[in-house]
Amino acid sequence: MPATAAVIYPGRKGVLADLVASTVVVDAVMVVAAAGLVGALAQVSFHLPGTPVPVTGQTFGVLLAGAALGWRRGSLAMALYVIAGVVGVPWFAGGAAGMVGASFGYLLSYPLAGALVGALASRGGDRSPARTVATMLAGTAVVYAVGVTWLAFWLHLSPGTALGEGMVPFLPGDALKLALAAALLPGTWRLVSRHARN
Repeated sequence: MPATAAVIYPGRKGVLADLVASTVVVDAVMVVAAAGLVGALAQVSFHLPGTPVPVTGQTFGVLLAGAALGWRRGSLAMALYVIAGVVGVPWFAGGAAGMVGASFGYLLSYPLAGALVGALASRGGDRSPARTVATMLAGTAVVYAVGVTWLAFWLHLSPGTALGEGMVPFLPGDALKLALAAALLPGTWRLVSRHARN
């Protein structure tokens, strides 16, 4: 276990990726892997009635990547994901690529959400279930702020209609994602702490 584990846990700044010795190559691998994870989770995709936006696992991947990598690597990973998809890598929802219409605003939000969640996590925002939920809610709010705004612009919807089509149907799934993150991230930190003490 790297010595940094004892330094950043508990109560000190840092994210899970900081437990690994940082080099340009290691950071690049983590960024590419995080982008790939979001691309894989995007293939878990289905449509609900009454909304043009698919349900995917993307947002969960974005929030986890931000929390695990920190704001710089998290935002870079999400920027890589979006840019690569725009230029033709078929890893948006359902294997899509390019500019994807009504849901493109959600994609544009991912680097911002990754940066915010990473910044909060580096200050301990993923060390307890309650703080993890608050951190993930902040990231989710960024996703909706950009995504719903784009949806309203793209389809010429009123704010209320855009919220009804672009946010409300997804809230139950978001609650599940928050619960999973609240179990996964603090649980990982507990394992790290236990291992560092042994």
